[in-house]
Amino acid sequence: MSTEEAPEPETPAGGEESSEADLFGVWDVSEISYADPSTKRYITATPIAHTMGRHASKQFQKSQISIVERLTNRLMKTGQNAGKKQQALKIVREAFDLVHERTEENPVQVLVTAVENAAPREETVRLKYGGISVPKAVDVAPQRRVDQALKFLADGAHSDSFKTPTSASEALASQLIGAADYDLQTYAISQKEEKERVAAAAR
Repeated sequence: MSTEEAPEPETPAGGEESSEADLFGVWDVSEISYADPSTKRYITATPIAHTMGRHASKQFQKSQISIVERLTNRLMKTGQNAGKKQQALKIVREAFDLVHERTEENPVQVLVTAVENAAPREETVRLKYGGISVPKAVDVAPQRRVDQALKFLADGAHSDSFKTPTSASEALASQLIGAADYDLQTYAISQKEEKERVAAAAR
């Protein structure tokens, strides 16, 4: 009988965990469903919440980053939170716990649904004809739709928590749940509806 030990499983390139791992050690991302086929390839759910800027120099590979990390990066856009990645991750982690408590659903699935619902399909651009600016409705590219949805969610969480008793995690959880339910009172959904309303008037 051979005494050789079985070879250890190989670690994926970059030291990343396998796809069977859970986000934050809690949330399973292997069975996330997508309702919008146009944005599916731009919404990536992985158990990696911090890639250490691995894709920072590759502009068009941002869609390969986990949607959770992209939301975290969006939360750092304001001056007060700029560069505080660990603080932003803590906000997202606590928000996910609140989402699960209130909905009893996987918060990653709630985030994906919220992004799909808050992504505008139309917006306006300004065209100049003889010195006169004329608004023109255009379709929004799928990658920009995801970018806009994340921006709306982060801006809504910031506006609800800035100089108010509401914590950032509670504000973010409310935004995610509201957007996932397509609540028109939610900042992200109201911004999407406003963009599409202006675009419809400019057709």
